[in-house]
Formats: sequence, structure tokens, C-alpha cells
Amino acid sequence: MSTKVVKFGGSSLADAGQFVKVGNIIKADGARRYVVPSAPGKRYPKDTKVTDMLYACYDAAARGADFTEMFEAIVKRYMDIIHDLGLKIEDRLVREFSTIRMSFLARAGRDYAASRGEYLNGIVLAEYLGFAFIDAAEVIFFGEDGKLKLKETCHAVKERLSGLEHAVIPGFYGSMPNDTVKTFSRGGSDITGAIVAAAVSADVYENWTDISGYLVCDPRIVPDPEPVKVITYRELRELAYMGAQVFHEDAIFPVRQAGIPINIRNTNRPEDDGTMIVEEAPDSVSPYVITGIAGKKGFVTVTIEKDMMNSELGFGRRVLEAFENYGISFEHMPSGIDTMSIIVHKDEFEAREKEIIRQIETSCKPDRVYIDRNIALLAVVGRGMKSQRGTAARIFAALAHAKVNVKMIDQGSSELNVIVGVEDEDFETSVKAVYDIFVTQKL
Repeated sequence: MSTKVVKFGGSSLADAGQFVKVGNIIKADGARRYVVPSAPGKRYPKDTKVTDMLYACYDAAARGADFTEMFEAIVKRYMDIIHDLGLKIEDRLVREFSTIRMSFLARAGRDYAASRGEYLNGIVLAEYLGFAFIDAAEVIFFGEDGKLKLKETCHAVKERLSGLEHAVIPGFYGSMPNDTVKTFSRGGSDITGAIVAAAVSADVYENWTDISGYLVCDPRIVPDPEPVKVITYRELRELAYMGAQVFHEDAIFPVRQAGIPINIRNTNRPEDDGTMIVEEAPDSVSPYVITGIAGKKGFVTVTIEKDMMNSELGFGRRVLEAFENYGISFEHMPSGIDTMSIIVHKDEFEAREKEIIRQIETSCKPDRVYIDRNIALLAVVGRGMKSQRGTAARIFAALAHAKVNVKMIDQGSSELNVIVGVEDEDFETSVKAVYDIFVTQKL
């Protein structure tokens, strides 16, 4: 039997109307056997996500404040959902909320508090679908160091699901060796879904959200950007690293190792094909040379100049040690014969700037050290770039036409991406310019 693991984000399960959409999606394909839900998200722009409500409620309880009103607001969110769906599980939820309240008073921890959003939504969704409910704490395991025990977890999930035709497993959390709850980072339900998919050797891992797949660039910068039909794991990782936030990058590894494709779909537009994330894809699949544009602001470039630097053994190591000794990792390191630039996060660097520069001057004796602040990094990513002549030239022509001054250029040896440094204030203009020359002019 074909098997799909389906994960639904918070916007997909924000209220009863969204639950109905999710139910219809699952019923439309018998292969959608195992479901991973997030906690209820925002119902409208100024609404509050249940996870944030739980954090705030627990923090109030932890400092001894009266959290009754905040707690009742959370209870109401779930009661509204079950009443609108006509589910007869009010007594069970009352018991669950009683346990949660007592646990808050007993200082069960912020991870426990945050996880209850997914836990409760899992109970409600399982009841609505008529599926078995499995508490993620019983099958998702973390070690003493707080790191996921992937092998042990996959074995437990596979064993637990082996006799179940359908099941709901809440996302975002698992358990520590002492049975306390441990959560993944924000967006961690993606990871849970990937683990379940790998454990059951799913044919596809469907990740349902509120957009029709991955978009070429941030829609807050370019209105209605074109969707990407197929993207490789490597491209996605490059874009996620540079700030694109469609899919939790830690969720890539379990399914990639198992050779399982990911399909990002839109709960509100289930007829859309979405984006397929695969190991390999031919260049011909994409109508554009590039796959995506992403980037981040808030970097600093530290440039060291010294004549004959290239012939001085250990020079680069001594420069990097100055950053390492103060716990700062570098993002990129473009260099020339007599120059070396280190790009780091502005906030981290400026906290230890004097000490780092002093160490560089003492250990490396440079001719000059200068700093460029307020740098944004723009990544243009695409598997088609290596087979197309003049791609870099088109990028820089677009930026020049937009009157953007390029501060740094770095191209990976794989020819999968070109990273450009610009002023923070030019970041949005740069994204629009690159999108226009590669996508708009192609349409």
C-alpha cells in the first residue's frame, strides 16, 4: 500500500473551518495515512498563535502571577474548535487542561508548556478523523545532551505504527531520558513529520502550509513571486541557510537519507501541485536559470591587508583563531593575494570587536585592517547556473542598473550559488533587480 505522511502547519489548523479543509484533504487520498499536526496558528493577522499563548501563560505561572484569564483564553480556543466540529470530547479536554494547569503550577518547564499546543491539537484531530492518537513523547527521544536520538526514534515510531492503518502524531516535541518533555526549535513539527516519513519508508512526505510551495523570493519584497515546481535538497539548504523560511532545514536530513521526496502544498488551495523537493532534478524542469533568491541583513566585513600574505605560512589560521577564541563563527571568507575578508554577524562581532582586532594586529601584524558595517548578503541559487553562460554577469548588470554598489562577491565551487554583499539599505532593491532580470523578463 502506498504511504504518505502529511504534516499540517498552524495556519492549516487554526480553527474548525481549517480542520474541515484538512479532513477533506486526507480523505481525498487513501495513501495519507499518518498525520503530524502543529498547534493552532493565527486565525487572522492580529491573532496570537496558541504556542505563544502557552509560553506567556506559563511565564506568568512561573513568576507567581495570576494566569487564570490567559489560561481560559487557551481553553476557549480548543473548546470553540470541538464545538464547531460537533466533537463530543469536552470532558476529556477538561481533564487534560486540569493536568496542564497543575503542571504549570508545579513548574513543569517551558518546553512542556509549549508542547501542549500540538498535544491537544493532536487529540482533537485524531478524534475528528477517527484515527489513533500517539503521544510524541512516547516515540520521539532525545539524549541527555538534548540532541535527537534519530536511530532509536525511527525504530520506536516504526514499531508503534506497524499495526496501525492510520494515526496522528503531534509535532514539535519528544521526551528526555528522565521523561520530561523536550521541544525542537520553532517550526519543529517539520522535523517530526520527516522522522515519521523516514520511519515508515513513506513514498512522499507532504508538508501542508498556507502557500503553494516554495516561491522564488520573499513575497514581502516582490509581490506574488513565481512558485518553484521542483527544487533539490542542496538548493533548499542553501536558500534556508540564507534566510528562506518555508521548511525547517533540520527536517531535510531524515527524509533525504531515506530518499523520500517532500511535497510542499497549500491547505487553502489543495488543487495546486506545490513544490517537490528531491535529491536530483534536471535543469530543464525549471523555466528559469535560477531557483531562488534569499538573503539576510546585519553582517560586518572585516578585511585584512598585508603584502605577501599568500606566502606567509599559517596567516589565515591565525586570523580565524582571533574569531574562534571569542566564540564567533564566520559566514564567508572571500580573499585575494594580499587581502582576506571575514564576514560575520554584526551583533556578535561588535560585542568583542576591540579584542578581536587587537589579537589580529598582534598575531598577524597586518598592514591594514578595516571594517564595513551594515552589510546584507544576497544569495542567488540555481542548479541551472552552471550550464548557462553569463549568469554572474546578468546578476551584476541588474544590480548596476538598479544603482546598487556591490561590496563583496563569493561564488561556491559547486556553481550552485552566487553570494553578493550589498549595503543593508540596498537589500530589497537588490532582490527586486535580480528577480526582474531572471524571472519577470522571462515571463
